[in-house]
Amino acid sequence: MSNLVVEIGNTALKAAWSSRMTLGKTFRYQGEKVTDFILSLTAREKPAVMVVSSVFPLSEADIQRLAPECGKLIVLDKNNREFLLSQGLPSYLSYDRAASVVAVRYLFKGRGCTIVDFGTTLSIDFTSEEGLYRGGNVSLGCRTRFKALSRYSRALPLVDTPENPEVIGLSETASLESGVVSGIIFEIEGYLGLNPQNIAVFTGGDANYFAKRMKSSIFVICNLVLMGLALIADEYAQKMEK
Repeated sequence: MSNLVVEIGNTALKAAWSSRMTLGKTFRYQGEKVTDFILSLTAREKPAVMVVSSVFPLSEADIQRLAPECGKLIVLDKNNREFLLSQGLPSYLSYDRAASVVAVRYLFKGRGCTIVDFGTTLSIDFTSEEGLYRGGNVSLGCRTRFKALSRYSRALPLVDTPENPEVIGLSETASLESGVVSGIIFEIEGYLGLNPQNIAVFTGGDANYFAKRMKSSIFVICNLVLMGLALIADEYAQKMEK
């Protein structure tokens, strides 16, 4: 029996069936009926373990609806911090970032990593060669920066991420495009320079976009969070078999 891993983020839900760390077909959903969508995935097959990571706490009613649809339900949200502590991670860490740390510890054992997640927010996290968490930072993601410029500066238009941004803008639109994209590139290059011996791992929706614009070598793993959740699910599945 397979496991089901679900990441409920700021703007969308991502889910995948998993066996150990191998992910099957991935699903994406943007809408308000999150629990209904998850139940649609379990309608034909009940997972052995279902891991749901969420940026907002799941209601008791949602948990009661999901629990009968799997052998074991693991909810990772602000109300459930025990797993973070068991992994030597700080209690304030969001579970998407925690899952990324779990994944790189497995994928790059014995190597320090700099993890950059390009989503609604831009998060940067560091691990040591021993797999210890060394802290991290959070700022605005790429599209969030464009929206903020338009929203808080009435004279500026809303622009989207350009395919081929200029280094220095020569028009209003180009200056906005270049300002955001170049700003993120300089920001990330600065973080990578703090620990040049680390393996750089990019994930999230804009990972490929920025990876090809970096001077250094980058590992792009778009489903890093789901892979980490798959490892967590497999750990619980093995416990159930004993």
